[in-house]
Amino acid sequence: MRPTSRPDLDRAVADVRDRAAVLAGMGPEARACLLHACMDRFAAVAQEWARAAAAAKGLRWGTPAGAEDWLTGPLLAMRCARLLAESLEAIATGRLPLGRGARVRDDGRLEVDVFPTDWLDGAAYPGYRGSVLMLPGVDEAAARARQAPFYRGTERAGSVCAVLGAGNVSSIPATDVLHKLFAEGRVCVLKMNPVNDYVGPFLERALEPVVTEGFLRITYGGSEEGAHLVGHPDVDDVHVTGSAATYDRIVWGPPGPGRQRRKREGDPLLPKTITSELGNVTPVIVAPGHYTERELAFQARAVATAVVNNASFNCNAAKMLVVARGWRQREPFADLLTRALAAAGPRPAYYPGARERYEALLAGRPGVRTAAGSGPEAPGWAFVPDLDPGDHSEPLFSTEPFCGIISETALPENDPGRFLAVATQFCNERLWGTLCAEILTPRDPALRPCVEDAVRDLRYGTVGVNVWPAVSYAVMSTPWGGHPSATPADIQSGLGWVHNTYLLDCIDKAVFRAPLVPALKPVWHFDHRLLHGAAADLVALEHRPTWWRLARVAARTVTG
Repeated sequence: MRPTSRPDLDRAVADVRDRAAVLAGMGPEARACLLHACMDRFAAVAQEWARAAAAAKGLRWGTPAGAEDWLTGPLLAMRCARLLAESLEAIATGRLPLGRGARVRDDGRLEVDVFPTDWLDGAAYPGYRGSVLMLPGVDEAAARARQAPFYRGTERAGSVCAVLGAGNVSSIPATDVLHKLFAEGRVCVLKMNPVNDYVGPFLERALEPVVTEGFLRITYGGSEEGAHLVGHPDVDDVHVTGSAATYDRIVWGPPGPGRQRRKREGDPLLPKTITSELGNVTPVIVAPGHYTERELAFQARAVATAVVNNASFNCNAAKMLVVARGWRQREPFADLLTRALAAAGPRPAYYPGARERYEALLAGRPGVRTAAGSGPEAPGWAFVPDLDPGDHSEPLFSTEPFCGIISETALPENDPGRFLAVATQFCNERLWGTLCAEILTPRDPALRPCVEDAVRDLRYGTVGVNVWPAVSYAVMSTPWGGHPSATPADIQSGLGWVHNTYLLDCIDKAVFRAPLVPALKPVWHFDHRLLHGAAADLVALEHRPTWWRLARVAARTVTG
């Protein structure tokens, strides 16, 4: 797409600025109607959108890999719109629920259940549970009093948000905009990332109801257009999905003494409210203990999926196995993982700079295992074993690879409970990012208190237990963002939340739990053979849930 000219960027800002007060004053029921209208249009463009994404990523249409963007694109945008609409309708009646209920944990913290949200979720994802751990000191009364903060005041001022869309996952620009519009009440100018700006025309069609109202404009271009937009005097708020380097350049200026001084003195170049989601070296903490052959094999395929999905260009892609040095199943698990990566087959490295990052991070390393390589455009998946946990200069601890690399480090503690405490400390203090982490734990009831301590203490915005944290990203009712312990001067994975369709406040983290081996094979797994046949039915089910549609999807996927 051709970059939007500066006069047209200014015109886009002026257009939405003129309508900011109208959106701010619009009632929740009218907003829900807009969302339902968008859902119909998401359904209408879904196949074209998914097909364009497959082509852009070099994937063959009509295959499971080629159907991936049905799930990560229009399906997730549709789900976000549906759940936000349901919350707005509940606000209109004065009965917005605090999730699906709240409970006080043994450690005194409040945890709010937010998944499954309804019968459809419960039937489609048996055994999966999502919740929100609230900040210390927040009880149920305080959580209810702080819920849906934008809708609590009677005098709501309009504001303008510039959204810099992500270039990797095609649902991100849409769901970021939906959150800003309908959870925070801000009109938006979205700038598409050049890597996936092909999605822009589909979003213009899907979001036509809010575009027509003047609440949204979609623009195109690179860093120059983004800098002009975020610095525009009529833009009040900024949302960035990308890298911490991009955030620092926007907020603190180019590298050098000037940036250091501004950070030290708390004097940002961009004195606006800014939310962000900025990536992560995502750990998979494997608690030592005994896993059956079936459990070990399933979780090896699950971790492989978390590497290969979207060619590993996900901020939540699995990047660092954290294991116990004396765990007896350490080598069998590594072997199963590398075999699963080989079975997944190669993916084109479509994201700019991926090959260079891959080669630089692997150069001169002994013992690297590679699988499924097919040439310069699709380098093999790389498994880097046995990184020294005490090496403070190790770049794979501090650099998100954003390419097909997963590494392993082994900690000396072998007792499962003590290992979880040490692994939590290692991840918090040594790995870059605060976005998401995963814990794999054997079926040992005695270990549960230690697992829950780790869930509480990990400084990540999402913690998955026996499940890839990306599933929490996908369900939309769990908030998504970096842990609130970050600061603007040390931004890590960013600050602020998106998704969060129950409109909760005072959030510490999302927690998503799953069985070690679920009853049904996850449709997102790389080795699910029937995704391409069921993808359209999954979108239709999300659009208009019925038991008949659920049965149709189940019939197509249960044997996958």
